[in-house]
Amino acid sequence: MKSPGYTLIEMMIVLSIIGILATIAQPSFQKTLIRAKETSLRRSLFVMRDVIDQYYADHGRYPESLEVLVEERYLRAIPQDPFTKSSSTWITIPPEGEEGGVYDVKSGSDLVGLNGTPYNEW
Repeated sequence: MKSPGYTLIEMMIVLSIIGILATIAQPSFQKTLIRAKETSLRRSLFVMRDVIDQYYADHGRYPESLEVLVEERYLRAIPQDPFTKSSSTWITIPPEGEEGGVYDVKSGSDLVGLNGTPYNEW
């Protein structure tokens, strides 16, 4: 009398199929993760640049640092760069010939985006 259950060959075939499907899906999953991080970076840059412009409109000068935007409640907190995973790696660009320390903000990451441009040039 045979006992109910699966044979070793059946189990190996099922595991092989699962492994093949996982291998096929991984590159797509990785690309989706990068796209999500890029979207988060674009949104953070947009918000910080908008807040810098609002600060300039209110005070007639650019903020001295990103921390000033938090202190004056233009931002709740400095956002985290999704690629460097830190809120202290933002590259701040000073204004030319104007008062203040932060005219623009860029990512501190040295990685290159899916569109071929480095994140620190966005």
